[in-house]
Amino acid sequence: MDALIQMMANAPLLSIIIFLPLAGAIIITLMSPAKSHSIKWFAFWASIATFLISLFLLAGGGGFEKFSHIEQYTWLPQIGVSYHIGVDGISLWLVLLTTFLLPISILSSFSAIRKREKEYYILLLLMGFALTGTFVSLDLFLFFLFWESVLIPMYLLIGIWGSGRRVYAATKFVLYTVVGSFFMLLAIIGLYVHFGTFDFIYLRSHILPPELQTWLFLAFFLAFAIKVPLFPFHTWLADAHTEAPTAGSVLLAALLLKMGGYGFIRFCLALFPDASVWAAPWIMGLAVISIIYGALVCAAQTDLKRLIALSSVAHMGFVMLGIFSFANTSIGQVGATIQMVSHGITTGALFLLVGVIYERRHTREIAQFGGLASVMPQYYNMFLITMLASVGLPALNGFVGEFLILLGAFRADWALGGLATFGVVLAAVYLLTMFRRVFHGECTKPENQKLLDLNVREFVYLVPLVLLMLWIGLYPKPYLSVIKPAVDRTVRAVMRISSGSVEYARSGEKAATALAQVLPENAPGGDG
Repeated sequence: MDALIQMMANAPLLSIIIFLPLAGAIIITLMSPAKSHSIKWFAFWASIATFLISLFLLAGGGGFEKFSHIEQYTWLPQIGVSYHIGVDGISLWLVLLTTFLLPISILSSFSAIRKREKEYYILLLLMGFALTGTFVSLDLFLFFLFWESVLIPMYLLIGIWGSGRRVYAATKFVLYTVVGSFFMLLAIIGLYVHFGTFDFIYLRSHILPPELQTWLFLAFFLAFAIKVPLFPFHTWLADAHTEAPTAGSVLLAALLLKMGGYGFIRFCLALFPDASVWAAPWIMGLAVISIIYGALVCAAQTDLKRLIALSSVAHMGFVMLGIFSFANTSIGQVGATIQMVSHGITTGALFLLVGVIYERRHTREIAQFGGLASVMPQYYNMFLITMLASVGLPALNGFVGEFLILLGAFRADWALGGLATFGVVLAAVYLLTMFRRVFHGECTKPENQKLLDLNVREFVYLVPLVLLMLWIGLYPKPYLSVIKPAVDRTVRAVMRISSGSVEYARSGEKAATALAQVLPENAPGGDG
């Protein structure tokens, strides 16, 4: 085993994790569409292999305070673009979440997808390729390519295999994302013009004038806020989630939304520290609005899937609140990072559970159910644990992140922290009300009385998610010990640089000295 770990440590591990799903997609293109059984199982085992290989990232050591598993190769030397990738404590769990959810999404599709199966599984594998690349890119040009690559397969998944107004939902999703990406591209070009490189390690160790930071920050902010989505940039979310196939909803909620939160922590805080501190009160305000607004809108929903979709507005509002709760401590940012992982697990499980009942009843209307606890007891148990995790019940994963976020929020602004806490109460109200209406009471509708409980395949992809909810809730230390050092490093840099911004306006020496104390690797391509 030690020999295997050593061999994987010397291998280009991240490149293997990125390109293995792509290789699987290419192989499926060569397979006959008539062999649908072979196609779906090949896609599944390719994704399982990717997940198992990704576990070797945990052997990176060093607490992941700095980037590890770094690979850097010259790609376009004429404009300073390199294939530069690496992983630290901020990105590690998001990479593992991606490789973990990809086989679950594929397995959940076996009975749900009946048309154009070859193309469907190709697109799922391409999603895994693009998402992983997004979370490990350390070159802004490369990051933008992966960021945009996610858009194409998701658009097709919604537009072809979605339900109802799928074309409208897919088009709306693309238009919102493209607008944000356009402004981010302009900001990336602006950074290149100013510094002559796209290398993130180099860029974060050189300080921009505060006034220039503001404009570039706003461009990045728009792209990331749309993806999160932060109020009032959230209106694409409900349609895209509701109309997407189950696996598309899982990947969209669990991973695509995290691209926005990750972008704020990785790029906005590191590259624009003064602008981040300046914008923090406003963004915290928008985050609290997202929390309250999302909860109130959920309470009015009659469609089960749409309710869960809109709950992400509130949950990701907590993430944004934690990211920008600067108070000379990183506790809020640590909470936001673990909350992104927890939300991916919990909301992904909720969408899978909705998919299970939709396959049996072909409706998502809450009023069409009632009394399912007596008909589907195993399904009831799975839904109960997942719903309570989403509420934030102690001993389950949702509590850990929200508790840390609220601690950070109260230290930064007690009023906003109090309002966010009220949002937790509202979440409990709409989720418990939905649960009571679906599962409790008498099962009076004949269509529901003969519903089959969970089968073996459904148990296989739901049980690991429930176990993770319990593990993170009961023993979060392994996760927090990886996240905290990297987040601490970023927040220390932000606070020290921003505290020297007044002097920097006259002479950049003090802020540059403060930066050097926190990020001593100033050369392009350093170890981060």
